[in-house]
Amino acid sequence: METKCKICGEKISVPDDSMVGELLECGSCGMSYEISSINAGTVEIKPAENVGEDWGE
Repeated sequence: METKCKICGEKISVPDDSMVGELLECGSCGMSYEISSINAGTVEIKPAENVGEDWGE
């Protein structure tokens, strides 16, 4: 399976055993995405949320 980066348009390879919620990264521009749905071999992605470390503060 594959999808396209929404920033640069590069193809992103998606492993066949991927699940909703997993993170992917564009090898070209480095943008991180989260898999939002998988239907009949079609993968929908959304930009991954950047959650910073709070170190217990």
